[in-house]
Amino acid sequence: MAGLLMVVSGPSAAGKGTLCRQLVKETDVELSVSATTREPRPGEVHGVDYFFMTEEEFVKTIEEDGFLEHVENFGKRYGTLVSYVESKLSSGCDMILEIDVQGAAIIKERFPECILIFLLPPSLKALNERIIKRGTETPEKISQRLSKALEEIEHIVNYDYYIVNREISQAVEDMKCIIRAEHSRVTKNISEEIIKSFKEE
Repeated sequence: MAGLLMVVSGPSAAGKGTLCRQLVKETDVELSVSATTREPRPGEVHGVDYFFMTEEEFVKTIEEDGFLEHVENFGKRYGTLVSYVESKLSSGCDMILEIDVQGAAIIKERFPECILIFLLPPSLKALNERIIKRGTETPEKISQRLSKALEEIEHIVNYDYYIVNREISQAVEDMKCIIRAEHSRVTKNISEEIIKSFKEE
């Protein structure tokens, strides 16, 4: 049975990375590793946090149709490798992707059965405080990120679920509930397997 493909989106500093990493620690879900042209942040490891690529390598992969989706964000490119995702799903692995709203829309077109989950901050004020706490952004950049956050939130109508990240532990529990529900969803393939298993008893 193929694994679940879940996509988590949300504004910068909403806690997407923290949520995904904690979910991976507590479950059998695996986090997809995306490719990017941005420079590694302190402590990030190639092949673990991202596949860090040069601009030339990224463009070559695009030309070879090697990305499930790819976008440009704040001057840097991000993409999801087709071969990586397909191999995981076919092995029955549940996979979670941390992708922006543009990439999520593209993946939904290619994999209609994928589950889109939007992670919200408790408020715009809380989001602003989280970005400031990072200490990595100028006032101008913070203003840009808040404006972008409002634009992204407008896309929530296209998602299957939303989670408000007030406390990361509760957000993780909400994710687990979504996964359990999706594994219990009746589809044509699942119903045929269930009926067959009972007939064979």
